[in-house]
Amino acid sequence: MRRTTTLRTGLSALLLLGTWATASALPASAADAPARSTEAPASSALLSAMQRDLGLTREGAEARLAAEKTATAVERKARNAAGPAYGGSWYDAGSGTLTVAVTRAAHADAVRATGATVRLVRYSARQLDTAKKSIDALPAPAGVGSWHVDPKANKVVVDVVAAHRDDNDVRAFLTRARQAGPVTVRQTPAAPRTFAAGTVGGDPYYTGNVRCSIGFSVHGGFVTAGHCGSPSAAVYGWDRSYVGSFQGSSFPGNDYAWVNVGSGWWTVPVVLGWGTVSDQLVRGSAEAPVGASVCRSGSTTHWHCGTVLAKNETVNYSQGAVHQMTKTSVCAEPGDSGGSFISGDQAQGVTSGGWGNCGSGGETWHQPVNEILNRYGLRLHTA
Repeated sequence: MRRTTTLRTGLSALLLLGTWATASALPASAADAPARSTEAPASSALLSAMQRDLGLTREGAEARLAAEKTATAVERKARNAAGPAYGGSWYDAGSGTLTVAVTRAAHADAVRATGATVRLVRYSARQLDTAKKSIDALPAPAGVGSWHVDPKANKVVVDVVAAHRDDNDVRAFLTRARQAGPVTVRQTPAAPRTFAAGTVGGDPYYTGNVRCSIGFSVHGGFVTAGHCGSPSAAVYGWDRSYVGSFQGSSFPGNDYAWVNVGSGWWTVPVVLGWGTVSDQLVRGSAEAPVGASVCRSGSTTHWHCGTVLAKNETVNYSQGAVHQMTKTSVCAEPGDSGGSFISGDQAQGVTSGGWGNCGSGGETWHQPVNEILNRYGLRLHTA
């Protein structure tokens, strides 16, 4: 979008990309954006989207955002209080409380003092993470969708595509996975896939014959999904004018990238609401706990909300495994790849892939934004 374009057109068009992007500022040192917030970060339209997708009343959505903000702060304190006995944590929307698992009763009082509920478990988060890393090293067949540490189950959960649960290679994988540590198996209806799309007119950004969505503005450009483009690939905006190029990209293994911005394009700390909800300001990147609400903006299905289901999950795409992903109940479709995941006013990550669609439902994974910022030495553009 060039500077000669009218402001009204510029605002509506660039916001179609999911956020804005800057021509003047350069990447800064690696740092997580501060978790600054206002007392009322949610717009009325954001609350409406949560009502639609989560079945809440307006008052319920406001109360949930407030409780989740508290839980996010409590989680950091509780993790420190638990020390090596920390076994993970999760937020319960019904009670509005954060539960922290610990392996030693002696640490329970200190954790409770932070405001968290305590559950005694057998395995620490470190032990479960070690088991998961061992499973990460195994070659996974197509019938295995993903695997992650589930603190509530206190095990590593392996998701197997239902139609392939009895395949010999799936059974062999599960046998080896169980040798790595405590494992439980669940079924998923479909295999994960990325959400890039072939070119269709008018939306977000294009590279080659692929359309994807902008994630979040950083000083100097924007972050997005790695499977959308390779390093040095040119990027074009909604009007096919040149925006910049991929400065870094990783996929598989990871699924993140960043694009520099110039040629009259600029950045602002905004996630697009697509006219369905108000555009949302980005004020930081504090990571929401498992169980918290989260919303996604993308160029195909626009704005949808759900909850965080799991963290640090390994997703087995047909192109290869991607690690340290966050799984959510939010739907997505081709073209949404790279788009924004946000909780309240806090950036969470960029859309990677999933299964299902926004008609019948499904699950979607995102690559956490703080990992991307640290990997490339970027600074999130915040309001």
